[in-house]
Amino acid sequence: MAERFVVAIDQGTTSTRCIVFDRRGQLVSLAQQEHKQFFPKPGWVEHDAAEIWRNVERLAPLALSRAGITLDQVAAVGIANQRETTVLWDRRTGAPIGRALVWQDTRTDSLVNRLLTEPGAEQVQRQSALPLATYFSGPRLRWMLDHTPGLQKRAERGEILFGTMETWLIWNLTGGLHVTDVTNASRTNLLDVHTLDWSPEALHFFGIPREMLPEVRPSVAVFGTATAAFPGVRIGAALGDQQAALFGQTCFTPGEAKCTYGTGSFLLLNTGTELVRSDNGLLSTVAYQIGGEPAHFALEGSIAITGSLVQWFRDQLELIATAPEIETLARTVADNGGCYIVPAFSGLYAPHWRSEARGVIVGLTSYITKGHLARAVLEATAWQTREVVDAMNADSGLTLKTLKVDGGMTADNLLMQYIADVLDVPVVRPLASETVSLGAAYAAGLAVGHWPDLEDLRRNWHRAGQWVPAMDPRRRDTEYANWRRAVERTFDWIQPDC
Repeated sequence: MAERFVVAIDQGTTSTRCIVFDRRGQLVSLAQQEHKQFFPKPGWVEHDAAEIWRNVERLAPLALSRAGITLDQVAAVGIANQRETTVLWDRRTGAPIGRALVWQDTRTDSLVNRLLTEPGAEQVQRQSALPLATYFSGPRLRWMLDHTPGLQKRAERGEILFGTMETWLIWNLTGGLHVTDVTNASRTNLLDVHTLDWSPEALHFFGIPREMLPEVRPSVAVFGTATAAFPGVRIGAALGDQQAALFGQTCFTPGEAKCTYGTGSFLLLNTGTELVRSDNGLLSTVAYQIGGEPAHFALEGSIAITGSLVQWFRDQLELIATAPEIETLARTVADNGGCYIVPAFSGLYAPHWRSEARGVIVGLTSYITKGHLARAVLEATAWQTREVVDAMNADSGLTLKTLKVDGGMTADNLLMQYIADVLDVPVVRPLASETVSLGAAYAAGLAVGHWPDLEDLRRNWHRAGQWVPAMDPRRRDTEYANWRRAVERTFDWIQPDC
């Protein structure tokens, strides 16, 4: 019998990938395509959902061809996706209604401020276990309904459908199945995390018709069979990308944590079947749900700008030609020269949640070179991680002992060492660097019996690298104090009347 494989569709913020994994969880082939980013106004970020689906259609056969396999050797397809990005489309034609509003988009700032004063706001936040913020899909959906003439009435008639990116992809893969999973649904402000279904109170609060929402299902379960891209193959899983990374890092036990360093960075701590509410600016979110089992929850610290700060340094300032060059440039100096960059391009996420904040560079003198700026760019990611870890330790009552890391930025050894230094704990990178994709593959394979249980997945995890702390504690404390002073200078930049 021919060997069987699992394919992950990893739909990210800047690109979409189809990746083939073998039984040991090793990457066999990868096909990737970037999609266009639209920035029509300051703080607005949009994607073309139709372009993203066309990319999936092109990438699917390419990934299989590069792996040297055929469709009948694919046991299942799993989806990991950028979360909170909001898509509306016509139920009859399948055509998107305008562009998708991306998770980084902050156009709902004034709407959120108004909603916070409305009766029912506290109940919505309590039921969803999320703050009302520009980050989440519910306010975006309300904005889209408000700003397209006639759309509200069409939605009430059931003509318009809503989904995050996994819902959009499954709709197209299956020819019309309208579903989501609990992890993505938990990022909308619309899900009651206790019932794991849409909250009638939240729908009333936002004025969102129930008819436009997808059915909520477990993350690890057979959603349906593909009729396009991977015709005849079962879709076995859907997870938000950060929950997929937690799954791929095999953090199945309460207390295990991972941080994914990509466009943004996201630190998740498995809290088991107990929902832990944060008092320190973290999010309580659904980690995953396997079939009919109870859902597992996580505490999450979301950092909006990390890898995208390197992209800004490359594309907007043009101080480097490729992203990896930032490490070489940063190594030309011994320290940051007293310069700190706080990348609040779209506000500050965890643990501050200041949507009015905007980025600053502080400590500039004539001594500063582009090498110092490069180092400040990398250090910004480390210090933002430190803020989240401090909040997570306080909320969970635990002290982080080791941080598992993944994502593209983990190839930067200087950055990984600096994170270990500022956290004062070892930082560990697994052999499988594509943990978001791997988590989607693991979940899909688990759903169809390709892997028998979680312990089988754990046995596939192997360490590839480790960084241990080497910074003098007094320097760590001084630098952290400077960082926090720099963060304070980002506050209150956008004024309510602007």
